[in-house]
Parts: sequence; structure tokens; C-alpha cells
Amino acid sequence: MCLGVPMQVVEHDGITARCEAKGIERSVSLFLLQHEDIKPGDHVMVHVGYAIQKMTAEDAKISWELLDEMLTEEELMGNA
Repeated sequence: MCLGVPMQVVEHDGITARCEAKGIERSVSLFLLQHEDIKPGDHVMVHVGYAIQKMTAEDAKISWELLDEMLTEEELMGNA
């Protein structure tokens, strides 16, 4: 299963961004979002190292809540 991960842009040079989520930082390509005005503080959906969609902070928060819920369920099923 492939999942996109919401991340917040910390800084970028127009081509590559340093993004952060839950204390983890990654270098992310902005190639697919060349048409978007990406600024530090913006949120993007990241999939295999590429930002694939700009998103609101609220959408990023909701996505993380769902991902956290799935991980909690998986842990509970693994301990059953």
C-alpha cells in the first residue's frame, strides 16, 4: 500500500524543499508543484519524495489524525 504523508515546508530553493512532520525532516522535490506558490509554513502531501499536492493546515491535521488512528488500530491488532 502506498500512502502520501502530509508535511510542512520549512524552507525551499524553488526546486527542493526541506519539509517536516512529527519531528522528522526530509528533502522533497517540488517539481510536480512548479505552478504552485509554495512558501515556508505551507503544507504539502508527499509521496515517494515528491510533493504532489498543496494542502491546508486543517487538511494536513485531519490526514495525520487518520494516519495515527490506523497505526493505533494496527498496533492493537498486532497485540491481540
